Amino acid sequence: MPRPPAFASSVCAMPGAVYSPFADRLREHEGAIFPLHVGDTWLEPLVGARMQDLRADEHPGLHAYCDTRGKPELVDAIVEKLRAKNGLACERESVLVTAGATAGLSCAVGAMLSAGDEVLILAPFWPLIRGIVQAFGGRPVEVPFFDRVASAEEAVAAVRERISARTVALYVSTPSNPTGRVIPRGWLESLADLARSEGLWLLSDEVYEDFVYRGEHVSLGSLAPERTLSAYSFSKAYGMAGNRVGYLVGPVAAVEQARKIGTHTFYNAPTAGQVAALRVLRDGAGWQQRARDLYCSAGDRAARELGLPRPAGSSFLFLDVSDRLDRRGIDGLLEDCFEDGVLVAPGASSGQAYASWIRLCYTVLPPDETAEAVRRLAARLGPRAQPA
Repeated sequence: MPRPPAFASSVCAMPGAVYSPFADRLREHEGAIFPLHVGDTWLEPLVGARMQDLRADEHPGLHAYCDTRGKPELVDAIVEKLRAKNGLACERESVLVTAGATAGLSCAVGAMLSAGDEVLILAPFWPLIRGIVQAFGGRPVEVPFFDRVASAEEAVAAVRERISARTVALYVSTPSNPTGRVIPRGWLESLADLARSEGLWLLSDEVYEDFVYRGEHVSLGSLAPERTLSAYSFSKAYGMAGNRVGYLVGPVAAVEQARKIGTHTFYNAPTAGQVAALRVLRDGAGWQQRARDLYCSAGDRAARELGLPRPAGSSFLFLDVSDRLDRRGIDGLLEDCFEDGVLVAPGASSGQAYASWIRLCYTVLPPDETAEAVRRLAARLGPRAQPA
């Protein structure tokens, strides 16, 4: 008998449910549910940039395909923003509008990887980047980093230790999902120098650039423009995750190869989402400031309740719960949290070395609901030492 067709081994190796093993059981839970496992916002987008605000008679082609690079007027606005805010000397050909930053990073990875190539990933990391590398036949190499290094020299040493003959790129996220850390300029300069000396691409995930509460956001592409592909997100920057619009910027030759991946997968980012994106680029500064203030307050409050340092950026807290685990391990704790109505993401989704950690998002729910969820989580975890 003929055997059934096989599945790609690289895809079989990818994780499935990365954010919560209990997401499929939400309907059976009685009582309030607090989904802190998801990285999103409770805020609606800017008035004037919501789907109900867009009219087809005011935007010809609203429901049609558009240029695979992106709507020209949006690309022009992105170029202006990147020059003014990020210090990137880019042109229109340097930019690709994508179906969210996830698609942008996927296009970048697909453009640079051959089967068996390795990508170094600073860990703990955004959970989807590992699977993206695997989806394109690459090998993700995790570099325990954010809780392990304390200087630029240590940062370089941690990365250099894992470079091999198959290494082609280094993935960097700042502000960090899930740690809330902001990588200092000096560290980024040293990592850029290392990439240059080793002939590596740099993948710069900057989707939380607008939510820095302490410290300075530095765009890695301003330090190594010839080898950096940077991803940005309207989802995070303006509360428009469902619109699926982000953008990728980098060397023209690299972006042209990435554009091929985009054309053959999502073709173009949603046209209506791009129209809304243009509006928030022009008029969204006030929305962002309000969001930043609310997020900072919610993060500080959650950190204080859990006995953690205040986050420097992003919308997450990442905590080691190894001393709170019983013989059931992390699965038992996640089950207990679920019974309390609180969903948190398992740390292993952000790195193999973090199996006894958990991640929570403090912006997915309104502040009072977040506070209640964190109170329940703190009660479950028990007293924790306050940070100095």
